[in-house]
Amino acid sequence: MSARHRQPAPNAQSRLRALIIALVAIFLITFFFLRGSGEGSGPEGTEAPVAGGTTTTLAPGVTATTVPGTGGTTVPGASTTAANLPELQELRLESLTGDVRQPTAITAPVGDDRLFVVERFGVILMLDANRELQETPFLDLTDRVLAGGIEQGMLGLAFHPDYANNGRFYIYYTDQGGRRQVSEFQVSVSDPNIASPDTERVLIELEQPPDATDIRHYAGQLAFGPEGYLWIAMGDGADSRDQGQDPNTMFGAISRIDVDGGDPYGIPPENPFVDGGGAGEVWAYGLRNPWRFSIDPVDGLIYIADVGHADQEEVNVLPIAEGGFNLGWSDVEGTRCFHVQDCDLANYTSPAITYTHEEGCSVTGGYVYRGAAIPELNGTYFYSDWCSQWIRSFKFAGGAVTEEQDWSEQLGELGQVNTFGIDSAGELYLGTHEGIVARLVADR
Repeated sequence: MSARHRQPAPNAQSRLRALIIALVAIFLITFFFLRGSGEGSGPEGTEAPVAGGTTTTLAPGVTATTVPGTGGTTVPGASTTAANLPELQELRLESLTGDVRQPTAITAPVGDDRLFVVERFGVILMLDANRELQETPFLDLTDRVLAGGIEQGMLGLAFHPDYANNGRFYIYYTDQGGRRQVSEFQVSVSDPNIASPDTERVLIELEQPPDATDIRHYAGQLAFGPEGYLWIAMGDGADSRDQGQDPNTMFGAISRIDVDGGDPYGIPPENPFVDGGGAGEVWAYGLRNPWRFSIDPVDGLIYIADVGHADQEEVNVLPIAEGGFNLGWSDVEGTRCFHVQDCDLANYTSPAITYTHEEGCSVTGGYVYRGAAIPELNGTYFYSDWCSQWIRSFKFAGGAVTEEQDWSEQLGELGQVNTFGIDSAGELYLGTHEGIVARLVADR
């Protein structure tokens, strides 16, 4: 027999058989381990939940993860990716209703498939899960709300992170005396689609500043952050020289309070001026009229759009884990010295983006898209200009603005954008001064 066809010796043959069996076992163990772990990312097309969090299904194909230790903050997440969807052809705005009188806020409670829209004149409307506008208002406060000029009225709405269990929500409005007021209300115990005006508990009540030159600059946005605190935007009350640069007042500032501690509220111990140097509530100051801010819990950033005076509009992007920022007004407008002509810009926190009044006249801040329907837009911040009516976006990464885009030609013009909003699944909406509420959708 030739060496080419000679059988291995018995000992060698046993060793070869053992080697083959070992290799097969290693392959099977590796295969089933990777199959069970999904390479650490779950089944194809899903995102892994936050460690220690609970995942809630919000709609078919849409999940949201409740971040532990954040007071119930839910981060919308998609079970779809761009890879398993048809190619995106274009974006468009789908009009849901044209019957809202000057919407100022659009929002939803955590894990709730309804959508709530605030009318400036003092009414909160509700759209059901099918986005049909309901005839009966969720809450009517027209007898308490003063909506003079174009800036007074009901201006903000935020649902408690644990709204599903405690039924509490918060409203910012100007009362009949012209005072700005932040109040807590509760939903009816017998009907989840109606809230009771009689449950009002006033948390904050402030007169317009004594040197105010107009009934303007109320701001009014409310939102809960991932730490469970209520964030509040107040304008300078048209008293820019005395308010903007004073950290001891809530005017011209973003403030943060604890609605679950203290009477009528508590001061978060993490706030920058809790030990002095400013009002305990104040988180950032130096703002003129912050018309819409939003918090992106995924990246831990707050986006603050501040309406300019003479020449520049701005959007500020700041880490919510810090605080004490001086955004410059009225020493500075945008990126230029204003009331203090020889100012040192290094003493102020610069905006992420600005544009001049050649492009618009009044910025409307929006939201970072975190929905499932258009994963190509994940992490994209949308905003608008009330006068020019364009809609633009950018991403913020590594401390810098990237991927700026103007969507005006593709989306068309629905009117002057009063506000943006998101639902519990992270899908983006906008409301116009003319009364339209529309949803951003994709054509594929």
